[in-house]
Amino acid sequence: MTPSSSAPVIGWDIGGAHVKASLLVAGRIADIVQWPTPMWQGLEHLDQAVAATRARWPQVGTAHHAVTMTAEMADLFPHREAGVLTIARRMGEQLGSGVRFFAGETGWAALDAIAQHWEAIASANWLATARMVALHYPDALLVDIGSTTTDLIPIVAGQPSPVGRSDAARLASGELVYLGVVRTPLCALARRIPFDGAYINVMNEFFATTADVFRLTGELDAEHDQYPPADSASKDTAATCQRLARMIGRDARDASEAEWSSFAHEWRRAMTGEIARNLSRVERSVAAARVSPQRAASDQRADSISGGPAAGRTDAGTAPAPIVGAGCGLFLARSLADRLGRSFVPFDALIDANPACRKWVATCAPSVAVAVLLEREAR
Repeated sequence: MTPSSSAPVIGWDIGGAHVKASLLVAGRIADIVQWPTPMWQGLEHLDQAVAATRARWPQVGTAHHAVTMTAEMADLFPHREAGVLTIARRMGEQLGSGVRFFAGETGWAALDAIAQHWEAIASANWLATARMVALHYPDALLVDIGSTTTDLIPIVAGQPSPVGRSDAARLASGELVYLGVVRTPLCALARRIPFDGAYINVMNEFFATTADVFRLTGELDAEHDQYPPADSASKDTAATCQRLARMIGRDARDASEAEWSSFAHEWRRAMTGEIARNLSRVERSVAAARVSPQRAASDQRADSISGGPAAGRTDAGTAPAPIVGAGCGLFLARSLADRLGRSFVPFDALIDANPACRKWVATCAPSVAVAVLLEREAR
């Protein structure tokens, strides 16, 4: 079924930790919602998110629905195929048989084609966002830093051009970095961290998350801070400092609030550095691919062995493409562009949206993207 150009379209991004939905009316994003949905605890969280969206938007019953997902990776499911099939079936039950699922290069899949195209549907949300970027910038680098993960997707000659397509392949290429600004345990960021003039071993315990870091740096929007802290305590400054202190075997009272804020910036540097290293790998792979496919493969092997880009490879004479930032970690993508001397474009600058929800456009970029892409087919 081709969507009517006059009907609203709702884009859904079904993640393992959040469900995001974007309402597109007459070519403009009218509203966006994000619900915390710990999918690993059960599908009832998906049902609750759909019900809450239905209560907010009367258009849900008459709208066309475009769905992308990453929640098939939740350990609720025995494998990814089962996850895709189960989520698709549940969304069909909730929204009707006309719902369409983004399947990347395959196009849009109806409910009766999910089993045939499940691999193309699985974790394809980044590709929808990249396609939106490619409509505006033929050469760019999408840096989408979310609550849990970071996607680094090159756009070349008007097309998303990743080395990998699946999560497994993108983890190998560096295009998927499992670091986000809310849910990442701090012990995943560094083995040793500077504090009070010395490097300290980090406790490999779930004492704190990146939300604690960016809460202290003042960069994390409170509306994006939707999950409880590691200790389920308060999100105030005192409790946040206490969680950071635990990471190096200390108590919050052992240092001043200013010192713990400085400590948070050390964690920020560690995270930015890791993303930058992967970004370098991705960009050098793109440059090598322009020379030859054999060179690209060689560079990937060298990066795998060394843990980073092979030394001495440069892109002399090539002007760097702009970084297009998305995700609730948009502030970190902007900082990364500044660090690298690159021009920066926020994803929301590409989208016509109601000013009241504009700040959510970049945060919920894949749900916005699938809504716009499906609507474009009706034109």
